[in-house]
Amino acid sequence: MQKVNEKKESVQEKRLQERMQKIKHKIIVMSGKGGVGKTTVAVNIAYQLAVQGSRVGILDVDIHGPNIAKMLGIEDAKLSTTNEEVQAFSVLPNLKAVSIAMLMENKDQPIIWRGPLKIQVIKQFLSDVDWGELDYLVVDSPPGTGDEPLSVCQLISDISGAVIVTTPQDVAILDSRKSILFARSINVPILGIIENMSGFVCPHCKKPIEMFGQGGGKKAADDLKVPFLGCIEMDPQIVKQGDMGKPFIQFNHNQPSVNCMDNIIKKIIDGLKNE
Repeated sequence: MQKVNEKKESVQEKRLQERMQKIKHKIIVMSGKGGVGKTTVAVNIAYQLAVQGSRVGILDVDIHGPNIAKMLGIEDAKLSTTNEEVQAFSVLPNLKAVSIAMLMENKDQPIIWRGPLKIQVIKQFLSDVDWGELDYLVVDSPPGTGDEPLSVCQLISDISGAVIVTTPQDVAILDSRKSILFARSINVPILGIIENMSGFVCPHCKKPIEMFGQGGGKKAADDLKVPFLGCIEMDPQIVKQGDMGKPFIQFNHNQPSVNCMDNIIKKIIDGLKNE
């Protein structure tokens, strides 16, 4: 039985490597703490890259709180399997998505799993999903430096880099610094830090309000000598569009937040050119 299991693991490992070789750039989006808008950033990066003509996949490895399907407007989508292969769901002709939420019959049902089972599911997503040829795979991980981001970074041997999302306040910056040091400790290149919820412009008086402070992400990037990708200000439309399943970068063309996100994506692309 042990030899049979070892053979299965060997076959799966080979299949995983073959799948990943067909993907040019693999990006993991991380945050030190929850609630900083990491999934919103991951969804909009993937969506915009696809709209610009790249072949893109987005993988949700937040097992306990998967939100990718909701934010892409595909909450009722289900993954199909054929001959031990999992077919990713096509959001656009050149954007594929996979999330544990697409395997659940009841979206309100909590997933109560320990580490080993989560690791195995992530491994299956990477090895068994028919991603095909991709220019980018964007991986949305849960907050922190635990099983899920560690598994992704160890299973993808040639991961292109990590994008760290934070908000300006000190507690978020403290945790984002841990994410950077985590990535460095396992030799994952850092593409940069994004400061989300960076200020708010009052719709009435038009004056900027620093609700969570401002500049913490830039300072952390400077202190740790990593690229600073940019700031995204607080925008109620980002929340509204996300709840409607519409990435804000495609449906909010006149908002400053869209221009900021666009510039961030350009910097990520430029950073990958040096890979």
